[in-house]
Amino acid sequence: MFRSIGNTVVRHPVWTIVAWLIAAVAIVATAPSLPSNSDESSFLPKSYESIKAAELQERAFPSAFTPSAIALYQRTDGGKLTADDRKDVGRITTELGKKHIDQVQKVVPGQPSKDGKYTMTLVQMDSKKAGQPEQADAAKELRDAVKALTKGTDLEARLGGSAAQALDQQDSSKRGEALIGIGTFVIILVTLLIIFRAPILAVLPLILIGVVSAIANGLIAYATKLFDLQANSSVSSILIVVLFGVGTDYFLFLMFRYRERLRAGDEPKQAMVNAVARVGEAIASAAGAVIIAFLALVLSTLGFLKQMGPALAIAVAVTLVAGLTLIPAVVSLIGPKVFWPSKSWQREPENARFAALGRGVRRRPGLTAALSGLVLVVLSLGTLGFNATFDLASGSMPKTKESMVVQDEMQKAYSAGAAAPTDVYLSREDGKPLDKASFDAYAKKLGAVDGVNSARMTQVSEDGATADFTVTLKYDAAADKAIDTVGDVRDVAHSAAPEGTSALVGGMSSIYKDIDTAVNHDYRTVFPVAALLIMVILGLLLRSVVAPWYLMASVGLGFGATLGATVLIFQNGQGHSGLMFMLPVIMYLFVVAIGTDYNILMIARLREEAREGRDPREAAGMALRYAGPTVAAAGFILAATFATMMLAGNALLTEMGFAVSFGIAIAAFVMSMFFTPSLTALIGHAAWWPGHGDRSEAEPDTATAAAGEERTAVTPDPSGHGH
Repeated sequence: MFRSIGNTVVRHPVWTIVAWLIAAVAIVATAPSLPSNSDESSFLPKSYESIKAAELQERAFPSAFTPSAIALYQRTDGGKLTADDRKDVGRITTELGKKHIDQVQKVVPGQPSKDGKYTMTLVQMDSKKAGQPEQADAAKELRDAVKALTKGTDLEARLGGSAAQALDQQDSSKRGEALIGIGTFVIILVTLLIIFRAPILAVLPLILIGVVSAIANGLIAYATKLFDLQANSSVSSILIVVLFGVGTDYFLFLMFRYRERLRAGDEPKQAMVNAVARVGEAIASAAGAVIIAFLALVLSTLGFLKQMGPALAIAVAVTLVAGLTLIPAVVSLIGPKVFWPSKSWQREPENARFAALGRGVRRRPGLTAALSGLVLVVLSLGTLGFNATFDLASGSMPKTKESMVVQDEMQKAYSAGAAAPTDVYLSREDGKPLDKASFDAYAKKLGAVDGVNSARMTQVSEDGATADFTVTLKYDAAADKAIDTVGDVRDVAHSAAPEGTSALVGGMSSIYKDIDTAVNHDYRTVFPVAALLIMVILGLLLRSVVAPWYLMASVGLGFGATLGATVLIFQNGQGHSGLMFMLPVIMYLFVVAIGTDYNILMIARLREEAREGRDPREAAGMALRYAGPTVAAAGFILAATFATMMLAGNALLTEMGFAVSFGIAIAAFVMSMFFTPSLTALIGHAAWWPGHGDRSEAEPDTATAAAGEERTAVTPDPSGHGH
């Protein structure tokens, strides 16, 4: 099959390129715009208690005030607010309301802080548009208006709240994307120049992947609209890295084999056909593993991951098709001049370092497996200290952003939980009015929960069937203690509810509690499904039942080592309270899926060497000698491109960038180079049971003919000219 694809593409390179360009123009021109949502509650399905509580609030208290933006005032000299200052705040609040800014429904004065140094203006927006770009635009207009209205006073004002956080997150994402894009571009360009010493080869993948990126983004926008998926600004940053990182990997897999076939004496066009035939299966299997791992995210309960899965799967699928068609077409059209001005492609290098490593694996596979395995196990011990954090807003932008400054100052000036109180909604199950005589006792029980600062009944619905009890926690809404406390509040709210009533607990801490539950569900569902499906792909590629088990075990150890190292650096080293909650899911899929790429490439080469008649140990040594440079180059580029995410300046992308780049480095330089080939050498022929994947498929009397298969000419076209 892959030989046929190579033949077709090499015979018709111009038509292949034209088809890609037409597809790019058509898809980019017609693709819908991709919306962005940063509202944490939108990540959860409606079956969770926090979402049920939010829906009940909308029904029972349609005019309930939940601020989307908070203007926080203080004196420029840091002193207590004077009577004139309070008058200025009142005037500013009134004038903000008169501006009728889009999305703004109500503007009211807030409570002053206990120390008298701060006061607030609270702004309510349309709850149905929470996290949408329109509210970020409204926050920008509000921020400008507040700054203008405080001029000439002794006050300084900052805008915070969820809408302001969405605005700051949007700005931070744009800056991050620009830095990631530039960093990725420079790393790929410089590394390819060093490897090949050929400017055409250095620039070519960037141009081709640029075309692929445009098509992938268009298709992702179509899929997002068609299947009504949630979009999130962080996805676009990850997409840049996936497209350029994975695309460069497949480009390298193909170009190293193309160069190898030229050195073996193949005619240029035939060399490309043979390269596609030999490495196409490994690329397709590697991409298949990545696509399946990403699609497994559809099983996630979190909207953010549900959208990310199909988006990344589409990106990799388009990259795969480009790797088997567009890249071979362009390179075969240019021919060996693609290596200009370097002459090194004409002669076989000694690969001294990789040959020496190969000899080491061949001679001492047991020691190699033990040492590389020990490194993975020791690092994996760090996972025991893993702790998750849930504050997406502060995790996705620097602490210096205005909305983050407001959040920090409010925590100091007011009760830590005052900015995002927890609400307990008590309702009659038969819809009749509640017995108000039970309210004080119920509020007392809620207030007695350890970690609760205060609890009081704040409002009753018009029909009297639902009461809202505002519970203020002692901790910030995203803190571990707040999430534990809200679990206790739920227990008491449910058990202490008067007969004939039921209670629902809502608010940000309740949402984080449910996200925690959802993530734990994903660990139990997404991980095993992705691993099982990748094992199926490995089994089909290798025609073996044994090999997929130890290959996945090695990748699992790589995941543990990566998470352990990330915990040691960020939690133990930098003193972070925890790692972003979705990090292990994303890391697992990237490290497992992309890490499997290198295992596949190495094991496929090992099988190829075994089919040449070499014994298991010699085949492992030769595989490392010839596939080692490809894995090293691809692993370095991909790890370095993911590391550019650390330039974005926010905790989420910094942690993600380090974890994934470290995981890929472990996958390339520990697992696929040492652990996998040494284990395969130790297990020997049994690794391929029940098939005979390491035995030559040719009969003894046709072996010579089969060995020379790659030297045959390309199928001639109808005009009779070979290509």
